[in-house]
Amino acid sequence: MRRVVLSEILDIAQYEKRRADIRRGIIDLKKKRRVGVGPSVTFVFENHDTVWFQIQEMMRAERIVEDAAILHEIDTYNQLLPDESELAATMLIELADAAHIREEITRFLGVNTGDSVWMQVGDEKLPGVFEAGQSDDHRISAVQYVRFRFTPEARDRFVKGESKVELVIEHPNYQHRAEISGEVRGELANDLQ
Repeated sequence: MRRVVLSEILDIAQYEKRRADIRRGIIDLKKKRRVGVGPSVTFVFENHDTVWFQIQEMMRAERIVEDAAILHEIDTYNQLLPDESELAATMLIELADAAHIREEITRFLGVNTGDSVWMQVGDEKLPGVFEAGQSDDHRISAVQYVRFRFTPEARDRFVKGESKVELVIEHPNYQHRAEISGEVRGELANDLQ
């Protein structure tokens, strides 16, 4: 997938003038790249445009204007993009009860290790590969970064629509699955082509 480069970054003043329209477009795009799995977990599949937007928003929030600092943000966020024959997502653990977030989130300890999250393409299981450093034995971040690496066969079945595709979470405290179909599947199939 094409990486974000410095030449396509808008300075803060340019971005601010266009932000409302850009933001609306990204919200619409993310609707086509979002899969809810059960009541508390959402996957948002990243692409060039979603990462570009995150960089612009970070520059805006942190008032980043120096090229070296912008390049650092670009390098950091480009790591969220999938490599060839991959899909990459931000997995969000969304807990509604603010008073009990710390205790509720500990129920998810271990969801980002072992064999708890995968994409099922027909009869092929593609384990989620999580970015390191997002948890330890006592805490887990509500934001996780995960990749699904496709075999050539699974990639072809996904792109051609030949097999059912599901995101699956099988964790002792959270067992849910969701089909990837329709517009979302079409959007993600474009990423794999």
